[in-house]
Amino acid sequence: MQHVENTSPPTIDEILSLEKQVWAALVDGNAAADRALLSADFLGVYPTGFANRDDHVGQFADAPTMSDYKLSETRLRVLTPDIVLLTYRADYQRPGAEGWEAMLISSLWERRHDVWVNSFSQDTPVESS
Repeated sequence: MQHVENTSPPTIDEILSLEKQVWAALVDGNAAADRALLSADFLGVYPTGFANRDDHVGQFADAPTMSDYKLSETRLRVLTPDIVLLTYRADYQRPGAEGWEAMLISSLWERRHDVWVNSFSQDTPVESS
């Protein structure tokens, strides 16, 4: 029997589920789960500068980096059946913080060898009003 790869584009719910797994890893302090979701050539563009996969996973060295989060205003742009751009607003709380912060996020997901991986992310802080 021949293996047939899935060539239909994903739904927003499928990609949002993957994105939430990245957030869950941040809350749980699960570096292995985070690494598994990011491509080897991952690039993050953050207010603090550029980051690769090791930098992203390295933030778990001490403890979880988030205590709670809410994702809203989600949009999915299908570039090809195997490359999609998820954009959304993330409201989040850091461990020990009383207040919430917010970012607008663009997250590029690519299907490689029939597995979805996050290859690019850009976080833009939302200025508090």
